[in-house]
Amino acid sequence: MAEQEQKSTMSRRRFIKNSGLVAGGLVGGGIIGGLIGANTNGGNQTVNPETDGEQTGDAVNYQQAPLYFSNLERFAVLEAACERIFPEDENGPGAIGLGVPFFIDHQLAGAWGHNTKEYMQGPFYPGSQFQGYQTALLRHEVFDEGITAMQKYSADQYDGALFNELEGEQQDEILTVFANGEVDMHGVTSDTFFRLLRAATLEGAYADPAYGGNKNMQGWLMKGFPGHQMSYLNNIEAEEFVEYEPSSLRSYTNHH
Repeated sequence: MAEQEQKSTMSRRRFIKNSGLVAGGLVGGGIIGGLIGANTNGGNQTVNPETDGEQTGDAVNYQQAPLYFSNLERFAVLEAACERIFPEDENGPGAIGLGVPFFIDHQLAGAWGHNTKEYMQGPFYPGSQFQGYQTALLRHEVFDEGITAMQKYSADQYDGALFNELEGEQQDEILTVFANGEVDMHGVTSDTFFRLLRAATLEGAYADPAYGGNKNMQGWLMKGFPGHQMSYLNNIEAEEFVEYEPSSLRSYTNHH
């Protein structure tokens, strides 16, 4: 068992390296702003703002519910893929523990997923590897096509098994094939889908918890990032390095 776990860990690290992923990296072209999920209280169910969505007692975190994916089997594929891109390790939680799949789901349900503020009229031509988004599909359609393709590829390669049922190394193999653009998809290349999935996963890990990811600011804690501070004036001339407890947008909406 120990040998199998070590093999899985090495495979995960190799996948991250080979596909150009840095789990603590910053992603350009942020997707934040598509949708801020609202916590709606009902009855005696409350959300503790101090824990940024952590469930305690009778608390219910309404951020941790899918808004776009009505099919939970497809959502499970998204969860598994995100976890392989941003895995849990000795530094802290992975994508699932950080709520990243819910972050992506909420973004797909909002303006980002529907390309609301972007020019989306034709004609559309195949782009080069140096160009950005080059497809007539909206982002939520890209994810629909991508997850469908992952399900089909998984079933074809592993005797009908679902992607989320596979071993970690098998999931890595499939993701790598998609990252290399080797899977045929309708209206978009598989590497375009993978790049969107990767970017969304990393942003969900480090976005403000108000957007549904970075649960309990654990992504920031792993990076030592202070989050949203009202001011640094008290320590701006300090000779020693000053550490701040991270603070989210929710902290100010509840206390200021």
